[in-house]
Amino acid sequence: MATFLYRLGRWAFVRRRLVTLLWVAVLAVCGVLAAKAPAAPDDGFAMPGTEAQKAFDLMNERFPGGHADGASARLVFVAPSGQKITAEPNQQAVERTVAELAHADEVSGAVSPFKANTVSKDGTTAYATVSYSVKAGELSKGATDALEQAAQHGRDAGLKVEVGGNALMAKPEAGGSSEMIGMALSAVVLVITFGSLVAAGLPLLTAVIGVGLGMALITGLGSTLGLSSTTSTLAMMLGLAVGIDYAVFIVSRYRAELAEGRTPQEAAGRAVGTAGSAVVFAGLTVVIALAGLSVVGIPMLAKMGMAAAGTVVIAVLVALTLVPALLGFIGRRVLPRKARKGAVQPKKENGGSRWAKFVLRRPLAVLLGGVIGLGVLAAPALDLRLGLPGDESKPTSTTQRRAYDLLSEGFGPGFNGPLTVMVDVKGTPDPKAAASEVAKTVSALPGVVSVTPPMFNKAGDTALLNAVPSTGPSAAETKDLVQAIRGHAAGLKTATGATVLVSGTTAMNIDVSQKLTDALVPYLAVVVGLAVVLLLVVFRSVLVPLKAALGFLLSVAAALGAVVAVFQWGWLANLIGVEQTGPVMSMMPIFMVGVVFGLAMDYEVFLVTRIREGFVHGERPDEAIVTGFRHNARVVTAAAFIMIAVFAGFIGMGEPMIKMMGLGLAAAVAFDAFVVRMTIVPAVLALLGRHAWWLPRWLDRLMPDIDVEGSKLQTAAPEPAPVRESVGV
Repeated sequence: MATFLYRLGRWAFVRRRLVTLLWVAVLAVCGVLAAKAPAAPDDGFAMPGTEAQKAFDLMNERFPGGHADGASARLVFVAPSGQKITAEPNQQAVERTVAELAHADEVSGAVSPFKANTVSKDGTTAYATVSYSVKAGELSKGATDALEQAAQHGRDAGLKVEVGGNALMAKPEAGGSSEMIGMALSAVVLVITFGSLVAAGLPLLTAVIGVGLGMALITGLGSTLGLSSTTSTLAMMLGLAVGIDYAVFIVSRYRAELAEGRTPQEAAGRAVGTAGSAVVFAGLTVVIALAGLSVVGIPMLAKMGMAAAGTVVIAVLVALTLVPALLGFIGRRVLPRKARKGAVQPKKENGGSRWAKFVLRRPLAVLLGGVIGLGVLAAPALDLRLGLPGDESKPTSTTQRRAYDLLSEGFGPGFNGPLTVMVDVKGTPDPKAAASEVAKTVSALPGVVSVTPPMFNKAGDTALLNAVPSTGPSAAETKDLVQAIRGHAAGLKTATGATVLVSGTTAMNIDVSQKLTDALVPYLAVVVGLAVVLLLVVFRSVLVPLKAALGFLLSVAAALGAVVAVFQWGWLANLIGVEQTGPVMSMMPIFMVGVVFGLAMDYEVFLVTRIREGFVHGERPDEAIVTGFRHNARVVTAAAFIMIAVFAGFIGMGEPMIKMMGLGLAAAVAFDAFVVRMTIVPAVLALLGRHAWWLPRWLDRLMPDIDVEGSKLQTAAPEPAPVRESVGV
């Protein structure tokens, strides 16, 4: 592996104009493809195999034209203080507002609350549901503008009007201020790390090229492969992250080789042969973690994972070819100004080596301190409650949150999450009697406020009824109620012959959370198992991969503890603008495992391969640890700060789920990079000594020798390769 990559690095350095032109041409072709490609479809959030999804699909089949998956809006009207919404002037204002919306673009139905009997008992509040013929993400600007204008007309008439539902749902932001802030902070960190604007700019340039190519491919192939607009979100974030990281490590190794007196061409070859080998296997661990999202069973997550994995592959290829090609143009200008006049030996002492020596003096105390500290931080995760937060978790400045609160006050919290009960009476002797029996059974259950009369389709073989719980959509009691209704389904089937299915947004969220919870352990087993096998080949050690996996689990548990403490318990929530506590987003554990595992293994591979390189080249275990930290600790620290800056930028976003992702990922990277990789790892290696690199002989014979450390490069003579183009000085 190292020899092949060494040759590739030298070739890219020599043929730098050809390599650069090839990448520019590929980027241009993919850009044209993306520009001409049809718009990607909105594939929604399907959950195959769940009861809510089965009911949803049956609803679309039995109620054609009903647009079960269409957008919806709920207009909440509140009369002025001391008045009733049923007073004639107020009622007329409500009916005018609803009538205005009934004729708006893409509206399939809008019923007055006075006809639908959706007026509160005290007569102060009413709501009207507006249905659309297209999905929320596909609503035209004209349709959303008409909704906002109608609500404003109601306010002008003296009413308090707020809009709930998903019609005004904001689309995910991509390429916005968060990414720009992350790039700016990354540039500052790189300048401090390298002491050279040229060296700092190269990783940023190549990362942008890699992400641009990945986004162009996703856009160009979107309609063919069914990639929705949300698919690219994870790909952009991770592509930028690993693109910077991988380029940083190769540039850093190139600078170290120059400092040892090698020519730029030879330094580029050795940088790609050694650091490039680590990049390849670090990239493979990220790809494994992202591709493993396919085992969860959620098509959208699988597509996001595969798209992000493809972008990571592009980042690896860019690092192995375009980075050495650009180094050919830069030459020694990658070094600080003072170091360009001649070869400068690397410092024998720096912050990394001093820290390593500190850990070596008291490894057991450092190990116990790190593990206990992360354990304390992880303690809140024992109270982890999963769910899909809705409008109740949004800031009070949004109309969706205000609509949620007004409905809760006027009708009770359950009105924000009604359950849709579908009754399939096809083949039953008395469909109406069967549907009535289902309604009677559901209304008698504890926690049910009301049940609407069954509404049949034209064929008369399917009925719908809405059950309103007494508790909010994310409450544990609502989940128990859904399970109770489903628990009576078998008895109702026997008694009436009807099939009962529970669906609706609330039931779908409950099913999503349960499916994600059930998938967490298999996903961990697949991802961690494959990565341990890969690291076994890389490090040729049994204990080092196991230590890497256990350390990762510690950091993820601590990050989940921080998320629970802030978003579920409310600790320090005001500092980051969290106005309402609630359950943790159900996708958070799996999302964090997939993303953080890949990045954590990046740091593990980069740091430990340099330690193993020193050990393989004859250093004692403790000397190898110091050598690895002297060369790579500074760069790993810079890479971690860059990732933390990128992820922390999302904490300032208005959407609570994005805040949660930003805090969770930033905390996980901080814990893993600085506590696990920089503290626990050297402590464990120091305690194990030579046993850290133990491998059974039979297993050693079976595994391929990929030479990640580049030991063969130490004995091989440099290949003659004439420099055909001038090197930057």
